[in-house]
Formats: sequence, C-alpha cells, structure tokens
Amino acid sequence: MNYEYFIAKRIIGSKSYKSSISAPIIKIGIAAIAIGIVVMMIAIATGLGLQQKIRDKIVSFNGHVRIAQFDSNNSDESFIPISKNQDFYPTFNSVEGVSHIQGVATKFGVIRTETDFEGIILKGVGTDYKWNYFDEYLIEGELPDFSKERNEEILISQFTANRLGFKVGDRFNTFFVKNDVNKPPSIITYKIKGIYNSGMQELDKTYIIGDIRHIQRLNKWEEEQIGNFEVFIDDFDDLQEKGLEIYHAIPSTLDASTVKQKYAAIFEWIGIFDKNIYGIIGIMILVAGINMITALLVLILERTQMIGILKALGSNNWSIRKVFLVNAIYLIILGLIWGNLIGLGLLFAQKHFGLFPLDPNVYYVTEAPVYISLGYVVALNIGTFLLCLFMLLVPSYIITKISPVKAIRFE
Repeated sequence: MNYEYFIAKRIIGSKSYKSSISAPIIKIGIAAIAIGIVVMMIAIATGLGLQQKIRDKIVSFNGHVRIAQFDSNNSDESFIPISKNQDFYPTFNSVEGVSHIQGVATKFGVIRTETDFEGIILKGVGTDYKWNYFDEYLIEGELPDFSKERNEEILISQFTANRLGFKVGDRFNTFFVKNDVNKPPSIITYKIKGIYNSGMQELDKTYIIGDIRHIQRLNKWEEEQIGNFEVFIDDFDDLQEKGLEIYHAIPSTLDASTVKQKYAAIFEWIGIFDKNIYGIIGIMILVAGINMITALLVLILERTQMIGILKALGSNNWSIRKVFLVNAIYLIILGLIWGNLIGLGLLFAQKHFGLFPLDPNVYYVTEAPVYISLGYVVALNIGTFLLCLFMLLVPSYIITKISPVKAIRFE
C-alpha cells in the first residue's frame, strides 16, 4: 500500500480526527461542496430545461425554418400563396438533417358568442401536419382528423376555451373578413374536437388549429396553394447552418427565415440563462474551494507535530503534502456524493411531480422544467473535483515552511 495513502487513511479513520477541533470546519467544507453541487446541478438542469421547453413550444407552432413568398408584410396572416408543387416538397432531400416539411396557412378571425368575442389566428393544416407536439399538449378531447373530407373540427387552447366558456363538443361561429371589405364577412361554425395547453400563453391565446381547406376556400386559392412551408430539422444547434442551406436550396422567389429570427427577443432572453449558469457555477466552486482551503489549513495546523515527526523521519515536503491532499480528496468526494444524492433527488422529484410552479406570463411554462443528462452531471463532478483539488495545492505549500525542530516542540 502507498505510504501516503496509508497515513491519510489512518488519519481519516481515527477517533481523534472525528472529535478534533477541525471536525466542525471539515464538516462545513463537506457541506459547502455538497450545497455547491446541488445549486450548480439545479441551475444547469432548470436553465437548460427552460431553454429547451420554451424552444420546443415555439417550434411546435412555427417549425424550425419558415419558407414563404418575399413579402414586406410583417403580419402573421398568409396573403400571397405558394404552390405545393416544389422540388423540395414533400421530402427535402437536398438538405441533410431535415426531418419533416409541411404546408400550412393562417388567417385572422374573430370568435363571436352571445356575450363575448375573441380575436384569433386560424392555423390551417393538412394531412402532412406533424402532430407530435400537440400529443403532449392535448388535455381534453382528441386531435382533429383532416385526412378525409373537409370538416369543421377544431383544436382550441385551454386559455381561449376558459375565456369564452367553451368545452369539448361545443360549436361556435368564427367571422373572417373577405378581401373585398365591402362584402360581409364569412362565417364558419366550428366544433371543438380537442383542447390543448402548451403553457406558453403568448401562443395559446393566438392560435386555433383547423382544416387548411377552409382558408383555401376563403382566400379563393387552388387546392395545391398554401400560405407557407414549415421545415423541421434534427438538431436545433444546427439551426443557423441549416437555415442558410435551406435558403440556398429553394427558388429565388421564396424566402427562408429561422424561428430565431421571428422570435428574436425570446431567444435573446433565454440565451441569458447560459451566462447565469456560468456565473452560478463560478461562484459555487469558488465558495466550495475557499471552504476546503480553510479546512485543509486547519487540518495542517492541527497536525503540525505529526508533520515535524514525518520530516524528521526523512519524508520530503511533497510526500507529506500528498498525505493531506489524499485526505482532502476524501472530503471532496464525500461532499460530491452527498451533493449528487440531494441534487438528483430534487431534480427527479421536480421532473415527475412538478413541485415548483412558475408563472406562465413570465416564464412561458407552468412549472420549472428540468433537463437531466449524464453528460453534464459527470462533467460537473469532474470539473468541481479538479478545480477544488487545484485550489488546495496552494495552501498545502505551507507544509514546506514547517521546521521539524519547532514542530516537534510545538504544544
């Protein structure tokens, strides 16, 4: 057995070590590392979770990349149609990493009841629509089926349903203004097939999902004409690169814009989370490191006589430093174990039980989302261990300044 490890193990296992003056300070050092790991883990998990959740919600309503006609109109309503007869539709084979493309159209409307009214955007979708996201958001009823004849089934948000007192199965009139303002608006009576809640109120209060053929009829478009294409990619991290590739792959008469461009303010806001995470990690590691430095210094000063004896017996400074560094490694690992147990326990509890709710008007989600990945957990533990150990190399240098003669006489 390595002699430094043997001595360190004897120190750790001794009863005097656990009842010594340094014991409370050592416990504080272990607690500091444990608390630091818990705080850092929560900061990373909730920060990344919130980013991904908000990002997924926006993508579910818009796709990653939007292909439309060049138009100076910044409205969300589709005015100039696009033909579905494109080389890149229904499969975008010219760009690698594109998972799906779908044709949609939007039109402003007003829901009118006997006592109230609400402005909405009807998002018309067809048989190519990707319902994956709304499977998760659906809270009542079923998803509409637009694979057969044109129908009046609609998917409405819980926000709008609550405001107007609707439930699954109810019917309501929606008014759509015609291109000729001198003519009376068109009225369509929709039936609520399902109610969804994405938790992102800004989108929930805006969209209802219906059959695209209604918009084609209202706008007097042909069957193959749509408002725009929504393109989905495999990896969001490649959004800018894939957005450019898609732009260069489509005809010059069409424009391609990413979801980040459309919702720039929201993505800038969630981008700030990264800076917050880095700041929290830096502060926590610094606090944990300072506490461990204090614990190591107290441990060294408490065992000055032992250091003098080891030097008198022929041990060099580095060998003695290794004894205390091994002791410190044990304390760091102990703090990491407790921190991981508590941190992961809290994260899994939040993931499965949603213990901490959030205001959707501020955070766009109803509860704090968490993202748990083995990659960042391992990286966080290794990083914390190495940085704390590196910080302890400096205070351990004090051992070289201890004189054997004075140390043995020390009382």
